[in-house]
Amino acid sequence: MAMPIQTQKPVDAGVVHDAGGAPSYRSALTLLASLFFMWGFITVINNTLLPHLRSVFDLSYTQTTLIESVWFIAYFFASIPSAKLIERVGYQRAMVFGLGLMAVGALMMVPAARLPSYGVTLIALFVIASGITLLQVAANPYVAVVGPPETASSRLNLVQAFNSAGATLAPLFGGYLILGRSTSGTAAAGSTAVLTQTERIADAQSVVLPYLIVAAVLVVLAIVIARFPLPAMGSATQRSAKADRQGQSLWSHRNLVFGIPAIFIYLIAEIGVANLFINFVSQPNIGNLTHEQASHYLFILWGGMMVGRLIGSVVMRTIPAERVLAFASIGACVVMLIATFTTGHVAMWALISVGLFHSIMFPTIFTLGIKGLGTLTEEGSGLLIMAIAGGALVIVQGWLADTYGLQNSFLLTAACELYVLFYAVWGSRTTNALPEQAAR
Repeated sequence: MAMPIQTQKPVDAGVVHDAGGAPSYRSALTLLASLFFMWGFITVINNTLLPHLRSVFDLSYTQTTLIESVWFIAYFFASIPSAKLIERVGYQRAMVFGLGLMAVGALMMVPAARLPSYGVTLIALFVIASGITLLQVAANPYVAVVGPPETASSRLNLVQAFNSAGATLAPLFGGYLILGRSTSGTAAAGSTAVLTQTERIADAQSVVLPYLIVAAVLVVLAIVIARFPLPAMGSATQRSAKADRQGQSLWSHRNLVFGIPAIFIYLIAEIGVANLFINFVSQPNIGNLTHEQASHYLFILWGGMMVGRLIGSVVMRTIPAERVLAFASIGACVVMLIATFTTGHVAMWALISVGLFHSIMFPTIFTLGIKGLGTLTEEGSGLLIMAIAGGALVIVQGWLADTYGLQNSFLLTAACELYVLFYAVWGSRTTNALPEQAAR
């Protein structure tokens, strides 16, 4: 799959012009930012949904993390079909279709809750994730070209900030409407009481209202985007001519070859922390909190990632990206070891602080991975984005938590940080760098 990221000037169809006659893309970017917000929001709702489902279905940690694995498996299976659909129907219609698919998945959570059914829940989440994958494949390149080439990076950073905002607010929404309205979510910290069948059914149905709200918002957003005169992209997103890539190989670029597993492995770390966070900090020897209370601290974790991205964007103007990445990976490894081998609020705040160090990892690895690819940048970008499927291997940490204990399972996260350090120090060095495309 290729992820087109060229930044040639788009066609002006559907563009609003300002008082000086220059094209203005502010309205389009505002609307597209809402997409980034929604998929960040819905993705992180899972972090409050998982401990809830663990209680409702009496799941092991392995079964709980399988839910998130299914979510990220969708990235692997839906990426190529998404690219083909975009080629067939265009970017705007594909965005509408992606939102519609997400709405269908959200509505499927209603019968999954009323049954209740673990299997139907997995299918519903896979459908939602497939819709998000389609949005990612469509919206990222669109934002890159919907405006002047010289401000493409600024636009992408702006809309990605909205993604972080959605991720930051989601735990509060899920904590109030899911955990705050369920018996398991408001049970005293450390409670070992098993839910009765009546309580399980009542708890399962607490997800109906929030997912109906999400589905309604998605449908409204799909209608707005379908009717909005988004600027045409023309030929700006076409792949480079095959002749331009003749005799060039992606696999001769060390920074890409080691960058693909770097993103794959980093996702295991990020998703593992987020998924098991509530269960970890609610333990009596850590935070001694209810699941609802723990969700408020998850808000701080994601907020730290948003702040970290803002700090990183400033720091990397003067310090090389690979040095910042190395510092972040060392910091992440240290706080994960503290979270593993200490208890109480020290362990809790150590786990919370890892969000600050994780914040710059994905965009920095991605940028270093495509550096020097020249006309091969599109294919390299596609491979790096497909590596997001690494989040599916969070099930390994679930198995470790069941076998060796939840706290000890975070040693896997610390090991992931060490690979990121290796990539920053050595793996990210470019080999056989090619000249950048003139359009970039």
